[in-house]
Amino acid sequence: MEQEKVIVIDFGGQYNQLVARRVRECNVYCEIYSYRTDIEQIKGMNPRGIILTGGPNSCYEADSPTYTKELFELGIPVLGLCYGAQLMMHVLGGKVEKAPVREYGKTEVYVDSRSELFASVGNKTDRTAGVTCEDHKTDDHATICWMSHTDYISKPAPGFEIIAHTADCPVASVQNTERNLYAIQFHPEVLHTQEGTRMLYNFVRKICGCAGTWRMDSFVENSIREIRQKVGDGKVLCALSGGVDSSVAAVMLAKAIGNQLTCVFVDHGLLRKNEGDEVAEVFGPNGPYDLNFVRVNAQERYYSKLAGVTDPEKKRKIIGEEFIRVFEEEAKKIGAVDFLVQGTIYPDVVESGLGGESAVIKSHHNVGGLPDCVDFKEIIEPLRNLFKDEVRKAGLEMGLPEKLVFRQPFPGPGLGIRIIGEVTPEKVRIVQDADAIYREEIANAGLDKGIGQYFAALTNMRSVGVMGDERTYDYAVALRAVNTIDFMTAESAEIPWDVLQKVMSRIINEVRGVNRVFYDLTSKPPGTIEFE
Repeated sequence: MEQEKVIVIDFGGQYNQLVARRVRECNVYCEIYSYRTDIEQIKGMNPRGIILTGGPNSCYEADSPTYTKELFELGIPVLGLCYGAQLMMHVLGGKVEKAPVREYGKTEVYVDSRSELFASVGNKTDRTAGVTCEDHKTDDHATICWMSHTDYISKPAPGFEIIAHTADCPVASVQNTERNLYAIQFHPEVLHTQEGTRMLYNFVRKICGCAGTWRMDSFVENSIREIRQKVGDGKVLCALSGGVDSSVAAVMLAKAIGNQLTCVFVDHGLLRKNEGDEVAEVFGPNGPYDLNFVRVNAQERYYSKLAGVTDPEKKRKIIGEEFIRVFEEEAKKIGAVDFLVQGTIYPDVVESGLGGESAVIKSHHNVGGLPDCVDFKEIIEPLRNLFKDEVRKAGLEMGLPEKLVFRQPFPGPGLGIRIIGEVTPEKVRIVQDADAIYREEIANAGLDKGIGQYFAALTNMRSVGVMGDERTYDYAVALRAVNTIDFMTAESAEIPWDVLQKVMSRIINEVRGVNRVFYDLTSKPPGTIEFE
């Protein structure tokens, strides 16, 4: 049976991935495509619904992203969000112009509860004065939404009725129920829109008629079956980093083909405390999986290469190149394989320009280029269509331990970029021990699931201190904790003072070589989440 699907057409909006994630939270499968995608390709996908994203442009300008009018004539329900809403009105004969009052941030929106799009949304309220949609007075409900627009719909397209407004925006949403076309000026996909998920649920489940059969247990079951059929009796090689993505991919392959899989784990000595042993415990010969596990202890090799190097970009390059060299050496011992596994996930695909339209953010190491150091026929990317939270769900579904599935995000170069200046074994020990204490106390305080990312880093600053009756000249550790939705922007987390005090006290007393602890308050931007 063909899988029901809703597609997101991306016009460069910063929340494009979030739209797809919210749809999937409604148990409906969703993919992102650029507005440059041909209409025939769209029709060939046979989507149950189409969502148009926001974007930074003005739809009435000549060079702005647009789409053919035919999209709105397919008989498929379409929901336009922000720029997508304005574009729908512009293409279909409405009017969009610069707003007399720009709206940004949390805004009270009055929605018509009789619209299927806003069913069960908001609390009944008295109407504000001066708004033109007279027919809906007695059915207006108020809800808090996230606005972000300088243009506005000054006149809906023919055949559309207004179903939402604000004090400053007379057309916050419109619908044409005969054509199954809907437009929303705000962003239902962001958490600041309190009932945004309900709105998207109403669209994909009620208006589009999706059954909601996209579930992780069926995804895992189907993926394992497809991998087994694809691989047959072939040999498969996986580069296992110990991170969430590669670990979940490895488990999925192990469940599908067992000891036809060889996992090479390069321990470069820049992992968190005891992490190498934890990976070996899960995937090694005493673990629950019947696979071939090769652990390469390359710590001294990396420390030698990094000696005297202080520039962060040079450190990144050395660590990346050395991984390729070590992996190449191990792959040659194994010989020719039929398939190579990569832990590519959906944001990697989108950010590499192979999915949506939002600028090519990075040339991701998992996408678009295949290593020439391994003799193989084809690549397998079992998680290619999953977001990070879905990868974690898949891991739990397959029985991976929670401590691995919910492991904190960790950069590819590891502690090499959480140590400012030269990397040495002594500095690695310091940051490992400090980070382990920090993570333990965050968990003890019950804060571990509520913070986007947190870790300890080692500054290159040394200063005088007093411990006991002796003067010290030791390093300063920096603690980092941020809250973020998309990791593109972030704010420092408000850690309770007593927790920070306890962490500071333990680090200074238990970690040799540290006499100061800082807490980094910098947001992103202007800073980065990592500390290099």
